[in-house]
Amino acid sequence: QVQLVESGGGLVQAGDSLRLSCAASGRGFSNFAMAWFRQAPGKEREVVARISSGGGTTYLTDSVKGRFTISRDNAKNMVYLQMNSLKPEDTAVYYCTAGLFYGSYDYWGQGTQVTVSS
Repeated sequence: QVQLVESGGGLVQAGDSLRLSCAASGRGFSNFAMAWFRQAPGKEREVVARISSGGGTTYLTDSVKGRFTISRDNAKNMVYLQMNSLKPEDTAVYYCTAGLFYGSYDYWGQGTQVTVSS
């Protein structure tokens, strides 16, 4: 079992940066693959980024490549999403997930709102 709490969302202007953080509690964080999803109003939830348990494998959806970076600090039980050059279309609620396998999403945080104004 792992509990996830996201932070770092907010209201920013296009072109700005934000860093989302996800704090995990519970045992065995370093065994979990982590991911960030987002859901915009009226749209389906989509995976934005994934990172393997050891951090050696990452994935970014095409729309954020070159702008977003996912990372983790297993010593601190933290995962991050660095978001640069934000666009209005990045506006969404962002969720942190943990999974027993890379590509599985077994535990979810409550989400943090990111709003990018034009």
